Amino acid sequence: MKTSHGILILLIVVIVGAFFAWAGGQLGAQWVISNDLTIPIFTLGVGLMFIIQWLAFIPAFILRTEHFYDLVGSASYVIFVILVVLANPSIDLRSLLLASLVLIWALRLGTFLFLRVRRVGKDRRFDELKQSALRFLIAWTVQGLWIVLTAGCALVVIASPQHVAMTWLDLVGLSLWLLGFSIEAIADWQKRQFKINSNGQDRFITTGLWAHSRHPNYFGEITLWLGVSLLAYPALQEWQYVTLISPFFVLLLLTKISGIPLLEEAADKRWGDDPAYQAYKQRTPVLVPKLSSH
Repeated sequence: MKTSHGILILLIVVIVGAFFAWAGGQLGAQWVISNDLTIPIFTLGVGLMFIIQWLAFIPAFILRTEHFYDLVGSASYVIFVILVVLANPSIDLRSLLLASLVLIWALRLGTFLFLRVRRVGKDRRFDELKQSALRFLIAWTVQGLWIVLTAGCALVVIASPQHVAMTWLDLVGLSLWLLGFSIEAIADWQKRQFKINSNGQDRFITTGLWAHSRHPNYFGEITLWLGVSLLAYPALQEWQYVTLISPFFVLLLLTKISGIPLLEEAADKRWGDDPAYQAYKQRTPVLVPKLSSH
């Protein structure tokens, strides 16, 4: 990657983050710095997310390690949620529910990913990235944007003084979150158990939820953020609606950029000549699970 291209990517990521910080901060609760100066709680949180990633990048690059990348990401979600909950004097049931859902998801996934990297010894995505300061910095900065875009709509509502009564749409949203979270957690657990029982053999999983989808964990991830967006939607106003990009961003990222394309390419390289793997690909959808595994 050319240095100029890398700097451009960094600028774009920061600008997008700044736009969301401004849009999400509209009409939200304010942090009073002085009589003449206030800053939206959401906007403050967005800035803090990027600062945390940049500070964590320094020791990570010095040590050339990605071992605490996911852990820092998970902790950042937790910090953001706690910040807006404590800073907003007007918290309602919807806000508390959204805060709980984001915290549960972040703690579960962050712990799982951290333990996986510790067990495996590395994350192959970073083999080349961590050798370049600019490329590694981009990865950490993108994580800041990932936090802002995925949980943005929930955090805007948590930081908002706007109270809206719960409706049937909230039940749909909560149901989708429970479904997505369950699918993601079960799929991750099944794959972890498969790896443990494989005793280091180079095999691919075709059982459990993985018999119905080649990437059920990603389907769960997309579904749960759709649920969060439905829960947040009734309490959003004006420019805050921009934050509803959350499930679409997750869908785009996981299906077109860093998720499924990379894993499918790696799997084809490892098992592309294996007739059993080809048969598995033909009978199993890439993302949306099918009811039958045959």
